[in-house]
Amino acid sequence: MAAFSGRNVIVTGGAKGIGRAICAAFAREGARVLCADVDAAAGQRMEADAAGSAGQLRFREADVARADDCEGLARFAVEEWGGLDVVCNNVGIQPIASYRPAHELSEEQWDRILDVNLKSCFLMTRVCVPPMIAAGGGVIINTASVQGLQSARGVSAYAASKGGILSLTRQLALDYAEHGIRVLAVNPGTIDTPLVDEAVAAAGGDDAAMRADMAAAHPLGRIGRPEEIAEAVLFLASDRASFMTGESVCVDGGLMALGAWA
Repeated sequence: MAAFSGRNVIVTGGAKGIGRAICAAFAREGARVLCADVDAAAGQRMEADAAGSAGQLRFREADVARADDCEGLARFAVEEWGGLDVVCNNVGIQPIASYRPAHELSEEQWDRILDVNLKSCFLMTRVCVPPMIAAGGGVIINTASVQGLQSARGVSAYAASKGGILSLTRQLALDYAEHGIRVLAVNPGTIDTPLVDEAVAAAGGDDAAMRADMAAAHPLGRIGRPEEIAEAVLFLASDRASFMTGESVCVDGGLMALGAWA
C-alpha cells in the first residue's frame, strides 16, 4: 500500500518547481492532493501529468495571499474529501525587480513578497487547523530557505519572509502540539527551479557560468533537484517523523555547514 493512501494534502505554489515535485511525490504515494497555484496553465498540466498516479491530484487556481482563496482550498478538502491531513505551505516568490538594496525596494514589492511568502502561511494555518483539530491531528510543513538562517545581499524582503516562516513554524508547533498537529519546515539550498532562473536573470551574467558558480558554492558540488526537497517533505509528513515538531531541516548540499556561503 502506498505510504499516504487515504491522506488528504494541500500544496500551495504546487504547479512548478519544488511545489510540483511535492505534489507529484504525494500523489505517487497514494494521497489525494490539491495543487494550488496562480498559474492555471501549469496547474492544469500538473493535473494531467499526475493522472496515472496511485493517488489523485486536483488543481485549483488560488492566490494564497488572499484569505478567501485560502478558505476555498480548505473547504474543498473538507467537503470533497472529508478532511485534511497535510498542508504544505510551499508558495514563494522573489521577483527579479526585488533584487536591490532595501532603500531601493518599493513598499508594494515588500508587501507582495511578505504577503505571498509569509502571510499565506498564517492564512492557510488559520483555515486548515480547525479540521485537523476535529480529526485529532495533522501536519503542516512550511518551505523556508537557508536565506532564513543566513542571507545574501539585495534580498531584504525575501530574507525577512523566510526568517519569519522559521519563527512562525516554531511558534505554531507550540500552539498546536496538544492537538496532535506537528509543524515543521524545510530549508532548501539552491534548487533547480524557476526562482533560480529569475536570480540568474536579475544578476544579468552568463547563465552557464553563474550556474556553475552556484553549484560550486555547495560542498556537494551541485545544485539540488526539486525531487530531493519533496523526499524530505514526505518524510516529515510521515509517521516516521512522528516525534518531530517545531524544527527545520536543511536540504542544502552542505551550505549551512560551510558557514559564510553568501
